[in-house]
Amino acid sequence: MTRRDDTWRARFPALAMLPEAERGLLAERTVPMALPAGTTVFEPHQACGSFLFVRSGQVRVYQLDQDGREIVLYRLGPGSICILTTLALLAGDRYGAFAVTETPVDAAALPGRSFDDLLGRSPRFRSFVFAAHAERMVDLMRVIRSVAFESIESRLAARLLTLAADTRALSITHQQLAAEIGSAREVVSRHLKSFERRGWVSLARNRIEVKNAASLREASGSSGA
Repeated sequence: MTRRDDTWRARFPALAMLPEAERGLLAERTVPMALPAGTTVFEPHQACGSFLFVRSGQVRVYQLDQDGREIVLYRLGPGSICILTTLALLAGDRYGAFAVTETPVDAAALPGRSFDDLLGRSPRFRSFVFAAHAERMVDLMRVIRSVAFESIESRLAARLLTLAADTRALSITHQQLAAEIGSAREVVSRHLKSFERRGWVSLARNRIEVKNAASLREASGSSGA
């Protein structure tokens, strides 16, 4: 992706609705970024300098509690923008969480001043930013609601089903799984052992296989497939 290459916008259909001059401005001012897996994109107290459009790959955004335990807030995939970046730019504030690439990431960065310029001059760009912001807020509120009101068993069962997806198996440590649901490793390990005794999962080193998805769905409180 060259500096003037705007093909990445295909991941963001709403941007196709921008007037030609604004599309040109976006293409001219965005800077390509190729980030290897394991790259820290931002961290707490870091100033925010640009608005990031993720074209491909995946970024994990997470927070640490006072004991150093991780909780995953959300993930950014193709076509995503980051709510924390939007908030930091709008408020002139610094980041309050961490973001790390889980896979190689291809992205485009719009400098903060250009972001402000487009936001001020373009109703369509504003609509795009705030619609994406609202969508990401729904994800964040889901995490907050889950941690605040749902049991560990329910959260763990739901997350196992989501992560295993159609494969019915996943490679993950108990520590990583604890971060996914905002709990402690010891608590997750204890519940996983309980799941195994009930025949819901099979445990091996860094691997969990779903054996009884129906029971996990019932425990998660979901009636979906």
